Amino acid sequence: MTAMSGTGGLSEQEFRQGRADWMKTRAGDLATVLETAGPRLLRLLPTDLGDRTLVAAVTAARVAADEARAQSVAETVHWLERLIPGGPLHDLEGAVRELRSRLAASGEPALWSWNAEGWEEILLWWWRRVQPGTGDPAADFAGWRARWSAEIPRDGEIDRPESMPRRHGRQLLTPAGFFADEPEPLRLLSQAVLDAPGIVAAVQDAVLLREEHLQGAGHLVWLAEQQACVEQLEAWRRRQQATGSEATRAFLVELSEAVKRYMSLVLQPVIDALSLCERALLGDSKHGARRSAADYLDAFLDAQEQPGADAWRDERLGTDVEQQAREHHDRGEITWHGVLGAVPVWYRVVTSREERAAALAYSGKPSTSVVRVRTGTATQSLLTDLFGFGGPDDEQEEWYPEPGIEIAYDPDRAFDLCALLAVAQLGHARMEFLVRSADGTFQRLRSVRARVRRDDTAAWRLWALRVLSELVPDPEDLADLIAREDDEGRDESDAADARTRADDRASSDSGMSGSGPRAVRDGLPEALLGKVRSLLRKAENAGATEEEARVYLAKATELMAKYGIEQAMLDDVTEPERPADRIVDLYPPYVKEGRRLLARIGYEMRCRSVYPGGKANRHRVHLFGFEADIQATEVLFASLRLQMLADADRADRLHRPEGEDTRAYKRSWMLGFIREVTARIGAAQQAARAAAEQRTEAEGEGRDGRSVALVLADRTTVVEARLAARYPKLNKTRPTKFTGTGYRQGVADGRDADIGGPAFDEEGQAPQLAF
Repeated sequence: MTAMSGTGGLSEQEFRQGRADWMKTRAGDLATVLETAGPRLLRLLPTDLGDRTLVAAVTAARVAADEARAQSVAETVHWLERLIPGGPLHDLEGAVRELRSRLAASGEPALWSWNAEGWEEILLWWWRRVQPGTGDPAADFAGWRARWSAEIPRDGEIDRPESMPRRHGRQLLTPAGFFADEPEPLRLLSQAVLDAPGIVAAVQDAVLLREEHLQGAGHLVWLAEQQACVEQLEAWRRRQQATGSEATRAFLVELSEAVKRYMSLVLQPVIDALSLCERALLGDSKHGARRSAADYLDAFLDAQEQPGADAWRDERLGTDVEQQAREHHDRGEITWHGVLGAVPVWYRVVTSREERAAALAYSGKPSTSVVRVRTGTATQSLLTDLFGFGGPDDEQEEWYPEPGIEIAYDPDRAFDLCALLAVAQLGHARMEFLVRSADGTFQRLRSVRARVRRDDTAAWRLWALRVLSELVPDPEDLADLIAREDDEGRDESDAADARTRADDRASSDSGMSGSGPRAVRDGLPEALLGKVRSLLRKAENAGATEEEARVYLAKATELMAKYGIEQAMLDDVTEPERPADRIVDLYPPYVKEGRRLLARIGYEMRCRSVYPGGKANRHRVHLFGFEADIQATEVLFASLRLQMLADADRADRLHRPEGEDTRAYKRSWMLGFIREVTARIGAAQQAARAAAEQRTEAEGEGRDGRSVALVLADRTTVVEARLAARYPKLNKTRPTKFTGTGYRQGVADGRDADIGGPAFDEEGQAPQLAF
């Protein structure tokens, strides 16, 4: 659905259809997670509940919500046994543990603990909408509730938020459409302001920055655009009111009142009627503490190495927690914190009979007498007052010995700050009470959800973000900082440093070999490779004009595209070349952007790529393809990365708004540049393919007259099969988010550096240049 800001607004039908399309897409995304992260559970799902994709999505969200609520695996198994016919006959416990262990690394934000309950609600509602009824709503809801073991959202405002303005005698309109019914002075003024080029650009930039956080929800993008229009109108009014005459200020007050009427009669009723999940997405997409927290936590989860399914056993502790308990016990510590999956966990070793009784009786409600959060000894007295539980919602519970449980977060460690952010976003932590057995092992006494007062979560979020912004201003650098903290905190020879995420690849050995069966041929011929490198060196030369660099790049790309397709057609009638794979190491600065550039170039060159995951592989990309295509990808990447870094510096000097962070601006610029420049590589490939198709048709080349498209599709299938054999369970990468304003300039600069179309004559010479 395309966002619009014209006077006509968006029809209710368009809003409703856009919302439905988004729900269908997101349900498919979550079903894909279940397919890759919980295949055993997917195979067991019943077939009598309607759309299998939607049932899979609801199941994934329900399992994630149970995890977020600190419910045991047994509790999840209980409702699955009621959902799945013959459920007790299957190993549902193993299937649930498998899925839970992979949720955090799935790359799907809907399944992270602080989002899961909202997605559980909206997906159950969406599933209910498409169920056939019997004519007895009470019986229908009772049956659905029994099957899912959950409350099913009933009809209400959530069903038709787009119609809410009708309650006030209004329609779903843009601010411009709303002001069309206002008196002429207000109508003309508001239209002039909204049509001003500076305002239009500001609205577009605001929407672009929020769009990356809205998960493709076109109806939410439209609402965000209207909010941006309102904000720009109000910002303009405040600027004018500060310097205007008394009459002008009085008129501007009328404008402000009209804007408030639009918000209260049109926009806010729609937003209020959305689901909790949609409201959270819309609200968190705005600049502010919650959005910044989400960005840091996104990078934080990406940096974590998740344990295997054994860590989710109810009857015993996982190996990692057992090891932590021993280490803390040896240091005389009985309380610590961590993160399991996407859930923050507080651990407490119970040391007395009295404390055991108190642990078993603890309700999980906020209580100063049970739990207090501290953030380091240096500021203990101040932060105890600031962050300790207390206030009107506090409940005093019996706890021995005094003063209860103190959870310490180190203000100098990024891991601790992010873990505290996770508590703030989720609103509670999972409290694990442990006991030490006579043989020295540790056992779980009880797990409970320890809730946090809302005022405390807001204070923790602001404090943690302030400190994080000093330690690591850009969330993209968080993984490296946490890795350095880990290296400083343990012996470098520790075998745990070599652990890799089992859900991201088949094994660490296969992921790091970088060899496997090598190609029969050596890739690009040396003569062609020399010519391509010569062209790219000339393109990189600082003395070359933009037009000259564009011509050189275009020819280099054209030569490699033409050779790759010709080689593919030759292989189709001779001995086929075997696909290859290669590990590519990247180096700072801007490693993540470099990985993205390499992967996108590789995709256009018929290669496929995987980010292996794990601490040792943060700066690596595993490329799969035929040797000539891999080599062409590496050559293009080496050149374009240099140009990207140099052009980002130039754009930063010329276009970055005053006061904006340099790294944030450059990263957003690079995303735009990568999108545009790789699209041009794709265009060159399409042109070469079309030319080869014409030659094939004219000359009858190819085995049994096979088309170029079919030959290339077969090669792609072979490459993807090799990748799937090496990495049978892949997670999708998380959507790239950015906070800088350089994206649009990066697209423009990438367009200026067009490498797509042929710019040379038949002899390979540019008319104005000599090689």
